[in-house]
Amino acid sequence: MSKIIGRDREVEQLEKLLNSDKSELVVIYGRRRVGKTFLIRETYKKHIIFEVSGIPGGTYKDQLTNFYNEICSQKKAFAKKEVPKNWLEAFNIFGEYIDSKGGDEKKVLFLDEFPWMYTHKSKFVQLFGHFWNSYCSKRNDLVVVICGSAASFMVNKVMKDPKGLHHRITLPIRLLPFNLYETELFLKSKKVNLDRYSYLQLYMAVGGIPHYLEKIQSGDSVPVAIDRLCFDKSGLLVDEFNHIFASLFDDSDNHIKIVEALATSQKGITRDELILKSKISSGGTLTKTIEELSESGFLSEYEPYSNTSKETLYRLTDEYSMFYLKYMKKNKGGSWKTLYSSRSYASWSGFAFENLCLKHDRQILIGLGINGIDANSSSWRNDNAQIDLLIDRSDRTINICELKFSENEFTISKLYADNIRNKKREFIAEMKDRKNVFVTFVTTFGVKSNSHSDEVMDNQVTMDSLFKKSE
Repeated sequence: MSKIIGRDREVEQLEKLLNSDKSELVVIYGRRRVGKTFLIRETYKKHIIFEVSGIPGGTYKDQLTNFYNEICSQKKAFAKKEVPKNWLEAFNIFGEYIDSKGGDEKKVLFLDEFPWMYTHKSKFVQLFGHFWNSYCSKRNDLVVVICGSAASFMVNKVMKDPKGLHHRITLPIRLLPFNLYETELFLKSKKVNLDRYSYLQLYMAVGGIPHYLEKIQSGDSVPVAIDRLCFDKSGLLVDEFNHIFASLFDDSDNHIKIVEALATSQKGITRDELILKSKISSGGTLTKTIEELSESGFLSEYEPYSNTSKETLYRLTDEYSMFYLKYMKKNKGGSWKTLYSSRSYASWSGFAFENLCLKHDRQILIGLGINGIDANSSSWRNDNAQIDLLIDRSDRTINICELKFSENEFTISKLYADNIRNKKREFIAEMKDRKNVFVTFVTTFGVKSNSHSDEVMDNQVTMDSLFKKSE
């Protein structure tokens, strides 16, 4: 029985390759501790004939020797050969090793932490591409999996390689953190049985990273779990922030500057505002850093409804980074049991819930009963109003979504109702198309019925819908 929780789509895609009539090249990437290695090992555990992992910070010789030693550990006869002097020799030996394996069934070759194997002037990627084209692609019994946490390397040097690997990748997988549906499944499998409000609070603090969630114990309350992970001296996440960026990016100073700049805004900021806050000048370095953070899942870009690219909003959407910068960095040795009852928690939790909803926009559609309708999500703002989530539907309808975190039913006051009316009025005045406009509330426990809710709210979705399985 598989130990994999969630990842249904990825498992289905990977298993399908075992029945193909040609060799397959899989590229899987995603941030540190998201479960890439576990997914491959569990899915292909009966089919892996070779697995090697790059050495972090290893030299050219270290990587070659490690690769060769792994071949020798699998087949002692290869120990009689000399250690390869370069990757061309190494891949030739690798081909001989594969030839020594009989049978017609699919054989999986797993190269983990692929970017670490690359060293300056080693021609590693080019020679791997040559190995794939000259050897692997001529067979019909191989599934070659290359995996890495450094998303920028995997995308720019592998997936966008204009030469040897161009159009050779048969299955690219960007492995994302768990969504709420998968998080609930995972925690329940560990007998961490809490209500959904508690799962929501945990997710807003540490996100859907399986390795983080693994450390939550049965019987923990939310404050106890967060204290153990984030505030105890030996907590897994106490020093994780700097480790994350150092492991993903060669020069992480600019990445951290951008993340810290984004953390100062709860509504997202434009590129010009990001330049001002981060003190990184506009140009290729800024663009590249933004792209790398986006590809690694730390920030998200929200195109405005007007499609004016210069007004694109950037938001920090990595839950742990937001939580670290808001609470952990300045409260070393503190306690979440004390901090979560502070006045700032209400503001932060509202912001964190908004980001969570933006990530679960498909679940909001399911909650509205319109999952089968084509829809695009975007943001909108002018000088007088801002809407964080607009759902533009193909049935001539737009939902203005109000995202509200609350311990109980959310109450719409007269002042807040006036604010909603103003948003709707400002938006309609600038709409290009004639469409119906509905105000939708997305809340934890629903909206309390009163005269104001009756006047400004058209429909609502509660947190239960955010835990739905998306197709």
